[in-house]
Amino acid sequence: MAEVTIGNRKVGDGHPVFVIAEIGINHNGSMEVAKKLIEGAAQAGCDAVKFQKRTPELCVPKDQRDIERDTPWGRMKYIDYRYKVEFGRDEYLEIDKYSKEHGISWFASCWDEESVDFMEQFNPPCYKAASAALTDLALLKKTAATGRPLIISTGMSTMDEVEKTVEVLGTENLLIAHTNSTYPSPIEELNLRMITTLKALYPTVPIGYSGHEVGLSTTWAAVALGATFVERHVTLDRAMWGSDQAASVELSGLSRLVSNIRDIEKALGDGVKRLYEGEAAARKKLRRS
Repeated sequence: MAEVTIGNRKVGDGHPVFVIAEIGINHNGSMEVAKKLIEGAAQAGCDAVKFQKRTPELCVPKDQRDIERDTPWGRMKYIDYRYKVEFGRDEYLEIDKYSKEHGISWFASCWDEESVDFMEQFNPPCYKAASAALTDLALLKKTAATGRPLIISTGMSTMDEVEKTVEVLGTENLLIAHTNSTYPSPIEELNLRMITTLKALYPTVPIGYSGHEVGLSTTWAAVALGATFVERHVTLDRAMWGSDQAASVELSGLSRLVSNIRDIEKALGDGVKRLYEGEAAARKKLRRS
């Protein structure tokens, strides 16, 4: 059976869906916004929030560093913008404290090896690798070597690339998220049946879904298809500045997302046909034999 322990939660077949609110960089460098999103995710019933951690000088290509762009802080070089939205040790200490106060786990996607070393000081319950990192085997092996569960995302990837990465990492402490990496993702390109394909291919690995589409119904469909964890970007306002905001869910929608996931879990049952007590009166009245 597919099962991995993340913090104090079992994630996998037969367990409640593990719901991750992806804050990412939707905080736009603001601790106030980050705290509102943490609190909102906790109130919505999410199991964890996730951030993104980068070392800008390692992640921003040299030919892009000096390109100027408009930002909420005025026009600046891209490398300066990347530093502007990056939290450091003091901010993550505050995030760690605030998350614990609200009873919600937190972790991060690390985009480079230095960021893995940085995040280790906070004892995260797991890590996630972005779809862009699926073929960065050095980074994935570095992350897996921490001994913590690792969620890999499969967007913008071929099946051969997915299989090669899983072969290199092995299936112990591994979780796989089906996803489409267009922001926002076109509905006709979500290909949710890949969830069942991955579950059949890797029966001992928890398979989940990371959604970047507009709306909630397709994420509920992913749960009905067997996703054992789901992740959606969260924002205070989809009109806020930032590349991920339009593909995000506002807090009111996040509450509906989690509430209906729990209803779907109850409704799915165990697949064993039985006669329920509530049906007895109708059976007696309507059956002729």
